[in-house]
Order: sequence, then structure tokens, then C-alpha cells
Amino acid sequence: MWSNRWVSVDLDGSSRPQDVQATFCATLVDEWIRCGVSHAVVSPGSRSTPLALALAEREEISLEVHIDERSSAFVALGIGLASGHPAVVLTTSGTAGVHLHAAVVEADLAAVPLIAVTADRPWELHGVGAPQTVAQHGLYGDAVRWFVEPGVADVAAWRSWRSLAARSVAEATTGSSGPGPVHLNLAFREPLVGEAAPLPSSRGDGTRWHTTVGTQLGIDEVGLARMVSLLEPHQGVIIAGERCGEPSDIAELAEVLGWPVLADSRSGCRAMPSAVSAFDAIVRTDTAAKHLRPEVALRLGGLPASKALGKWLADSEATEIHVDGAARWIDPQRSASHVLHADPTLVCQALIERLGDKRNPLQLWSERWASAQRVAVSAIDEVLGEVEALSEPEIARTVSKAMRSEASLVVSSSMPVRDLEWFGGDSNGARVLSNRGANGIDGVVSTAVGVAVASRMAGAPTTALIGDVAFLHDSSALVGLINRALDLTIVVIDNDGGGIFSFLPQADALPATRFDQLFATPHGVNLRGLIEAHGIEVFEPATAQELAQIF
Repeated sequence: MWSNRWVSVDLDGSSRPQDVQATFCATLVDEWIRCGVSHAVVSPGSRSTPLALALAEREEISLEVHIDERSSAFVALGIGLASGHPAVVLTTSGTAGVHLHAAVVEADLAAVPLIAVTADRPWELHGVGAPQTVAQHGLYGDAVRWFVEPGVADVAAWRSWRSLAARSVAEATTGSSGPGPVHLNLAFREPLVGEAAPLPSSRGDGTRWHTTVGTQLGIDEVGLARMVSLLEPHQGVIIAGERCGEPSDIAELAEVLGWPVLADSRSGCRAMPSAVSAFDAIVRTDTAAKHLRPEVALRLGGLPASKALGKWLADSEATEIHVDGAARWIDPQRSASHVLHADPTLVCQALIERLGDKRNPLQLWSERWASAQRVAVSAIDEVLGEVEALSEPEIARTVSKAMRSEASLVVSSSMPVRDLEWFGGDSNGARVLSNRGANGIDGVVSTAVGVAVASRMAGAPTTALIGDVAFLHDSSALVGLINRALDLTIVVIDNDGGGIFSFLPQADALPATRFDQLFATPHGVNLRGLIEAHGIEVFEPATAQELAQIF
């Protein structure tokens, strides 16, 4: 029987402050568990002791400890990216919390749920030069969906504790701005080690304190009729990015419309019959770009990495319709005619139902795209087949082909995500993930660790494809990695510097020495020695066949 009654907690005016803090933290953790939180990532520190102990004492929480706060934050991000559920990342006070900012920004822009908890000094230690005390109020600005600073735990506020925990999960997952990070700044006074009293009562049926009951946003009748009029009977393309919706529904809509699906490597749509994976190469060819110019483009989810595709689409002056279920506004070319914040799967299903039983009304149009796909793939295969030594495109293609359907492939921004998009194929149905919210190269190894943590219970392998600069940027993620019992393979493309910068105008405009100094930045690091210093096994394949045998 559902109950909403409160019971008194075993805390009174004589209770020790450290016991109140311990009870507060134990209540937060208990409610988080009821809300489905199952992972926490902690960086060691003194001020965060009460919450760290509360997390460690619950078997329902899978606890990861990382000494580097930035790495911890990206591990938590990876867990949220892979699972769709927020992980808690906890730091001590001072500059420790500052190191979470990059991951918080990525979680914001990529719509990944994350609960960032920074321990803080109490008010009386601020502004007086106390160690490890910085201004943490609103530390991450408007990058968070919700910020709360309840102050040092007070027994008078015990009725709010479960609400605070449940709301943090709700705001991170189903808030009005879509999934994203929340920030809890929790002040603790010494002494920091106490004993938890009986907790405030939970819901009588064992459910979470707050449940957000919303609907998956679809499309109303007026909007549906408008979309049908825009789509039919024009020559168009479906552009499927990450979070584009259910591939089977996209495939059926493509069949109904007779349109190709220009499928990003993260879309999960590259195995469908109408998929075009070589779209970047196609639109770079003047003849194909001209004859395959669409009248309408239906963009589902995030953008592919290809700048060539974005420019071609903007130059085509096609009517662009962008559908995104995470309430994001993704239109860097400023070319979208219509922006719809709705679940792409529901939109596809509604369009299929409205358009009826029509199938492939534009057969010639779809056949042109299919022909272009075959020609482009054949040309790419021929060129790559002529080169015996491993190249970056060949590495991306080999890794992609080696994936299993249950695997996760985490791809670094910069060149690897582009190499996979251009040359990788369908990855055998494996899930492809990448930090493309802010498109940074920081925290990629840690993100892959987080994905592997989230995949551990299912026994699914994780692979990371990363460049050497991004790898070095996050080398602290290697600390203790050998002891984490993860099925994780990290493929590092070592070209001794930032290869992507060679594609920029600066490469031709500057003297070679100045370009190397400021952009190429050859590092000269012995990566094998660095990796082996952490006790991790290293392979150095010389051919695509040797690389494939690793998996």
C-alpha cells in the first residue's frame, strides 16, 4: 500500500553533527539507489569523506575510484553515455571540483545525464584563506540543468533530504531541457566521520520520492500534416546522426519515401539497405554533388562530423527539417527551416502511418544514391587495398570490421571520428559512441573506461579508437586500469602529433617550423614505455591483418 507518511528519525538536539552529516549522506545514497543510480566515481579527498563512505557502504553501488578528478568526471560521463542513467561523480573541495568542468560541459552539450557532487567547506571557512577553499557556488554556470547548495546538513531540514536526491536524478534525466548534468555543492564540517542514524522514511511502496510522469514528445496533427506536405513527393534525404531513433523505423520511412539514409557511424543505421555510408566522398565529387542535390533533408538526431556534408546541404538550399529528442538546437549552418523537439522514433512512426502503404515512389532517385554508394565504396576499397602499410583510414576500417554486434566502440574526436565516418562501414551493428557535444579530445580514454564499466555486467567488450595527442591528454586514466577487470581494448594511432591540423589552412599559410611548433606539436613520447609502465599489455601490429587478430 502506497504511503506518504513521515516517521521521525533518531536525531535530536543532542545528536553529534558528524552523525547528522552521515545520516544526510546515507539518505541521499539510499534515494539515489531507489531512483536507479547504480554507479559512482570517487576521487580521494578529505572533505568529501561523509558521502564517499555512504557510497562505499552500499553494495548496490558499483564504486570506481580514480585519483584524477578530470578522469573521474569523464568515467562518469562514459557510464551515462553508455547506459542512459546518471552516475555520481564525487570530489573534495577546492580545485578538485574545477577539474570536473570539461566533462560537465560535454554532458550538457551532448545531453548525457550526470550527477556532479563537489564537497565544500562550510561558510565560516570562506573568505579567510582556509586551505582548499574556493568559490564553488554556481561553479559550472548554465552548463548544468540544476544546481543546489543546501549548506551543512541540519536535522531541521531532514524532510528535504530524499526530495533533494530524487530531484537531482529527475533533473539529470527528464528535466524540461532534456538530459544533462546537475551539480550538488555539499558543505561538510569537521569531524567528517560519523555514524548514520535510521534514515527518513521512503515511499511505502519502495519507489523513488519524486517520479516525473511525462510523455515522450511526438508530433501533433497540425505539425504532422505540415511535415507530410514538406516531404511528399519531393526528392530528399534522411540524415541519421547519433540519437536518431530506432533504425527499423527509419528504414521503413526511407522505404516509404524512396529516400536514401545518409548514416553517421554513430547512428546504428549503416546496415540498412538504403544506407549511404560514403556520403562524404560522394558530396565532395562535383558531378555527384550536383545530380544528387535534394529538395528536402530530414535530419534526425545529431550532426555527422563531415563539414563537406554540412556545406553541401546548405548550398543545396533544400528545405531542412531537424528532429531532436534531447531539446537541442543543432543548426551550425543556420539552414534549418523547421526545428522539432520530439522523439525521432515517434515522428518516424507517425509519418509512416500517415503516408500509408506507399513504397519507394522515387525508385530512380534512390537507385542513383545506391549507385553512388557502390562506386564510392569500391573506389575507397581499391585505394586502401593498394597500400600495404597501415594508414589511419585502414586502421579505422579494420577496427570497424572487427567489432562484434554487442560491442561498444568509443571514437575520439579529431581524425578518428572522421576516419570512421568516411571509411568505417557499418561496424557490424556495434554501438559507436563519441564525445561530440563539445567535440573536445580531453577525457576520451576515461570515457571509454566509463563505457566499459557500464558494459561490464553484460560481458560486452569495449574498444577505444584514439589519436596519440588525445591519448596523452588523458594518460592519467591508465592509473590502476590493469586492476579494474574491464574488457577494454585501446587502439592508439601514433603519428607523433596532431595530424588533423594538417588539413587546416594554417598548414599551407605558415612556415613548417612555426606550424610544427604551434599545431603539429610532435611529442616524441615512447607510448609503449608509458603504457607498459602501468602494467598494460601492448601490441604493435604492422598490417591490417595483425590488427584484426587482436580482437
